Amino acid sequence: MHICVLGAGVIGVTTAYRLLQDGHQVSLIDAHDQPGAGTSQGNGAQLSYSYVAPLADPSVWTKWAYYMFSKESPLTIKPTLDGAQYRWLAQFLRCCNAERVRHTTLDLLQLAFYSRDQLTQWNAGLNLSFDYQRSGKLVMFTDDQGLEAAAAQVRFQAQYGCQQEVLGAAECIRIEPALGHSQRDWAGGVYTPSEEAGDCPQFCRALVDVMQADPNFRFIGGARVDAVRRDDRQGQALCAVQAGGQWLEADHFVLALGADSTDFARLLDLRLPLYPLKGYSITVPLEDDTSRTAAPQVSITDIARKIVYARLGQRLRVAGRIELVGQDRSIPRRAIEELKNGMRELFPACRLGDDATLSPWMGFRPATPSGVPIVGRSPVNNLYLNIGQGALGWTLACGSAALLADQIAGRTRAIDDTPFQYRA
Repeated sequence: MHICVLGAGVIGVTTAYRLLQDGHQVSLIDAHDQPGAGTSQGNGAQLSYSYVAPLADPSVWTKWAYYMFSKESPLTIKPTLDGAQYRWLAQFLRCCNAERVRHTTLDLLQLAFYSRDQLTQWNAGLNLSFDYQRSGKLVMFTDDQGLEAAAAQVRFQAQYGCQQEVLGAAECIRIEPALGHSQRDWAGGVYTPSEEAGDCPQFCRALVDVMQADPNFRFIGGARVDAVRRDDRQGQALCAVQAGGQWLEADHFVLALGADSTDFARLLDLRLPLYPLKGYSITVPLEDDTSRTAAPQVSITDIARKIVYARLGQRLRVAGRIELVGQDRSIPRRAIEELKNGMRELFPACRLGDDATLSPWMGFRPATPSGVPIVGRSPVNNLYLNIGQGALGWTLACGSAALLADQIAGRTRAIDDTPFQYRA
């Protein structure tokens, strides 16, 4: 069977690989010349399997004014004329209750653990090079109230296989000595020793290189999908897409275009509950011994600033912010300065250099209101969806791909796929 996967970010690439392993003929299409060149290019690099707390949280109700009006807020909402923004926000607020968050957390945990197992299995066989490391993760808090809430979450998640510890500041610094030089007054943190990190675009390109050796695979880059052809005789099935000026036919299609998935869906009169959450990153080269020593080995999340730090060999990925600003692709200087200031606060001995060496980046993380992705059939009978992983795209990619491959093959699912089904 010929399956066409639309989108060569980490979701599309892993999907293509898993379908190829099942013996299908697979075409992978992307608007960029290289795989992993969109939202996957500069993501936070953390593989955060146990810390999957959704953005939709009851605390949103008490922090709404802060998010809307404070210049210090790590979450920015800029009202637009796009009705999709208001529809998404309304659904998002309905998800900001304790019961919904509990269910969302459990759904994400089962998919994250499945994804971790898949990545471990794949990499054992392929031995891909992508600065992969299992160095653990510290989520750091500056207030006792936040740490107490995190402790309650740790107790809850422990019932479902999460092995995490709530530690005081001194214990966190013992685990990651680089934090001892920070200019923050830490209350403590949550340590997860099993968390991982890796360079997502390197992974995408390495996996595509593996697939290129298979005659049943082809990658079509530099080809934006801009039109569709449907077959009325087959219940309005999708029979071809136009990409880069050529029409491509297939038996089945998988939509994995990230934030651009909503535009493609409109061609099929299909509405998707996605909104692009804009984020930014810099990548700090650790070019001297002082910087390499001063940078953390353990992945760090500064929960108050919403900034994450992940070691990638001789580089440090620094990523943060959540903005609902429509399709604004600019990289404002204040966003990059915010990340640089975070570096100066936490790891002051690391040399930053000028902005050009930091590879400033922005990307749109395609999120559903609840934070639970959509993996499975769509109302178009030969179109499958693998979308909505939000900021957890890298974390959930391999599991989402394996789950979708099982659905297409009609196999028994390794995990319950009910939470991930499309609902109109």
